[in-house]
Amino acid sequence: MWPKFINMQQTKDKAYERLVQCGIRPSVQRIEIMNYLMTHFTHPTVETVYQGLISQVPTLSRTTVYNTLRLFTEHNAAQMITIDEHRVCYDGDTHPHVHFYCKHCGKVIDFMDEPSPVMDLPKMIEGNFVDETQLYYKGICADCRKGKSSN
Repeated sequence: MWPKFINMQQTKDKAYERLVQCGIRPSVQRIEIMNYLMTHFTHPTVETVYQGLISQVPTLSRTTVYNTLRLFTEHNAAQMITIDEHRVCYDGDTHPHVHFYCKHCGKVIDFMDEPSPVMDLPKMIEGNFVDETQLYYKGICADCRKGKSSN
C-alpha cells in the first residue's frame, strides 16, 4: 500500500508536529487522520478518510473523522474545500493554491503553478469581515476530455 520511499514513521512525526504547531492536542486518531491528509493528495471526503483508516484504527467512527476534520480546518491545520452543498473535501496543504473541480468525474486537482490571490487575513472589505479565501475552477479535466476517466 505505501510506496517504498515513504517512511511511515516520518510522516506520522510530521503529522504530530503539524497538530502541535496548530494548537491541536495530538491523539492517536488525530495523528492518523492528519497523516492521511498529508499523504493522500486526492482531496478526500469524510467518507474517504474513514474508509482509508478504519482497518488501521478499528475504534474510528465517521463522527470522529467529521469532527476532527472540522477541528483541523478551524485551527488551519487543513483546508476545507466546499465544492457545493453536496460535496466537501479536505486538503492537507494549507498554502494558498488554486483547485480545479472536474464536473464530469468529480476529482479535485491542485493547480500549483496557477497564480492564486494572496490576502493578508483577516481583512475588512466594504464593511465585511473576511477571514478565509478559496479559489477553484470548474470544468472538465484532461483525463475526462481524453476519455480516460473511469467515472
